[in-house]
Amino acid sequence: MIPMIGLQYKYVVLVNTTVGSFMALLDSNIVLISLPTIIRELPGTSAADGIWVIMGYTLMLATVLLSIGRLADTHGRVKLYNLGFAIFTVGSALCSISTDGFVLIVFRLVQGLGSAMIFANGTAIITDAFPAGERGRALGFNQIGGISGSVVGLVAGGILTSTLGWRSIFWINIPIGIFATTWAYKKLHDLNPPQRNESPDPLGNGLFGIGLTLFLLGLTFGAVSGWIIFDDALIATGMLLLVLFVFVERRIRSPMMDLSLFKVRSFSAGILSNLLTAIARGSISIVLVFYFQGALSEDALTAGIKIIPFSIAFVIVGPLSGYFSDRYGAKLFATGGLIISGIAFVIFSILPLSTPYPVFVVPMVLVGVGGGMFIAPNIASIMNSVPMIRRGVASGMSSMLFNVGFLLSIGISFAILAQSMPQNVLEAIFEGEALKAGAINLGLYQIAQMRIFLVMAGVSFIAAIPSWTRGPETKGPVETVILE
Repeated sequence: MIPMIGLQYKYVVLVNTTVGSFMALLDSNIVLISLPTIIRELPGTSAADGIWVIMGYTLMLATVLLSIGRLADTHGRVKLYNLGFAIFTVGSALCSISTDGFVLIVFRLVQGLGSAMIFANGTAIITDAFPAGERGRALGFNQIGGISGSVVGLVAGGILTSTLGWRSIFWINIPIGIFATTWAYKKLHDLNPPQRNESPDPLGNGLFGIGLTLFLLGLTFGAVSGWIIFDDALIATGMLLLVLFVFVERRIRSPMMDLSLFKVRSFSAGILSNLLTAIARGSISIVLVFYFQGALSEDALTAGIKIIPFSIAFVIVGPLSGYFSDRYGAKLFATGGLIISGIAFVIFSILPLSTPYPVFVVPMVLVGVGGGMFIAPNIASIMNSVPMIRRGVASGMSSMLFNVGFLLSIGISFAILAQSMPQNVLEAIFEGEALKAGAINLGLYQIAQMRIFLVMAGVSFIAAIPSWTRGPETKGPVETVILE
């Protein structure tokens, strides 16, 4: 029997999980805006190392989210959620004392583990606390908190990096993390009894984590080295392990990825469009950062402020889309958002580097509007389509595939950049000193940027297909258990 959910408690859940989203996305953008400075000032840090400062964090998210979702369903979501806050806070403190690029990447993995525990459980905790007719709004407001964190991160990262140095960007997480950890421990509790009849899946988790890591290493190393045999071998081995992962998951009793959920049309369509959307737009912030700081050689604070319209548009549209999707369904809003994003990427691709900033803002706002229209309705549609006891796994699968798409997006964009210009020019772009490399090299960068945006546009339009073909909307809670 599910206990009556009091009005006060569901808003306690919403505020606490929103703090988690705020902190995680603040960290993401605060590191992103400071990345050129980190690459330039931290000893032994190359452009590829800088990319892995971002990718390592997301890779940890992607590789452990499913296992954490499973553990949450079997041992309690709130317990792992609280632990995630604590680990993320410790990881932030460790990042601030990094001695070189490799050490920073390692400590970012610690941060990523904590963030995975927060993300894998936050959506499921909200879904448990709110009735189906209110989830879109709740998830939309949760997205507001997250994107607000990304906006604050853009400005705070610029200010802190310019005044106190890049190490200070990790200090901001410590007081927020301590407060949120304590509050979650005291106030949150599981509304559904854990299902303790499933065992861990170390083989599946190992195949997936190692396979994805090898594939991404091959992709980034190959982009720099020119695709030697070793890089091709890494990519091939990684793909083979990922195929074996699917083979294993279909045959073991308690898989980390519940493939039976893909029998639900709304779930599979939402998951696929989520993955493709992440591939389309995952690297947009990185591309914009290196456009302003790298190609135009602007300082971190100026670049952060100029990217804000992208996030503001997302913040405004996200909750409205969530609210209306609760009443009219997710299909129209999610699909419309993908089409708008695709059009915006096409506009980006034809703008020269000399484009006045007010003109450049137009596609930036459109990308934010498109993302705001898509994310909350799509997440609500995914979570409404699965049984209550599988929401932890469903949330983990959704977040995992989004992060896989994000990683692929960064890897593809980095590969396009690396293959479009000499190594010294690439390093100058990543260190924010491109103007010293000469105008002709900026022309090479513009060609690379055009190719990246055209890829983003194509994938975004493709993502609209499964989004539009999702099944009938689920207006009430799904109680049918899908295990066969």
